[in-house]
Amino acid sequence: MSEDRTSGSRTGAAPADPAPAELPVYAERVLDVADLIPPGRVMTYGDVAEWLGDGGPRQVGRVMALYGSAVPWWRVVRADGVLLPGHEPRALGHYREEGTPLRGAPRDAEGHVPRLDMKRARWDGVTGSPGEKAHI
Repeated sequence: MSEDRTSGSRTGAAPADPAPAELPVYAERVLDVADLIPPGRVMTYGDVAEWLGDGGPRQVGRVMALYGSAVPWWRVVRADGVLLPGHEPRALGHYREEGTPLRGAPRDAEGHVPRLDMKRARWDGVTGSPGEKAHI
């Protein structure tokens, strides 16, 4: 992707963005995948790593924590569907705006914050006709 991600955020900042002169190659690849996720859909940190064929959930999480404000950060999520701690209200607003499937929170859950319905919201990285993988 040719977009300059070093000049600030564009879609409702979440994690800090130190705005380095040049992003590491792996970070650029992770952010490119995050940009591909359609509105109303999500991928887990592990899904992104698997899609790239490189790294793992922790590496993707680190990239999102450092540079995620440059992309739709709320679309890269935990596998259990729990919203990003500390960013729940903003993420929930984005999910509702995009029509992302949610599940009601259990009554004993702290704050009664809904979770993502991962069965319905998860995106497999396939676009267009069946079998056609998105390209970055």
